Amino acid sequence: MAPNKKYYVVWQGRATGVFDSWQECQLQTENYPGARFKSFNSQREAIEAFRGDPKQYIGILKAIASHRTAVVNYASIPEIPRGSIAVDAACSRNPGPVEYQGVEIDTGRRLFHVGPLEGGTNNIGEFLAIVHALAMLEKAGRGDVTIFSDSKTAQAWVRNRHAKTAVTPNARNAKILELVQRAESWLKTHTYTNRIIKWDTEQWGEIPADFGRK
Repeated sequence: MAPNKKYYVVWQGRATGVFDSWQECQLQTENYPGARFKSFNSQREAIEAFRGDPKQYIGILKAIASHRTAVVNYASIPEIPRGSIAVDAACSRNPGPVEYQGVEIDTGRRLFHVGPLEGGTNNIGEFLAIVHALAMLEKAGRGDVTIFSDSKTAQAWVRNRHAKTAVTPNARNAKILELVQRAESWLKTHTYTNRIIKWDTEQWGEIPADFGRK
């Protein structure tokens, strides 16, 4: 299934406005001092945000800039068990440098962060993030903790214990593909009881582990 299309508002950048691809947004904001931008799930939301007062988004933007999650009362959402973990990845090109992280949803505390790793894809990063969280929780004896990911593809790869990536091995991506092999090996030699659930972005907003770059 194709990912939901997103629209990007740039309030401060080389050019401002509403853009319909991350690549266009990145051209306006990458390495631009004080760039301000945010993704939206619909064109209507993006246009309204651009025409409105950007100050209402300043808190979110500051949270993104400092790698913190904007304050959301996740305790009011019964589908999100207390103590759950959210994981996410970011990749600026496909393939390109990838990084991934896991955060504690209740507090926004970062639990782990890896990368950037050259020559990967977003799906690879999402896959590694889930397996990293599973291994961390197994070591801590926490098979009761729920893991949230917004990637159906990565969740399928974990279920199948195989990362079905089309990336061709080369010198640049040797490190990240080594991690993929290690993750696949871990899945084939370990069992886990943690639930892995799809994050409902439409209902709950961006996943708390989001890097804020899309």
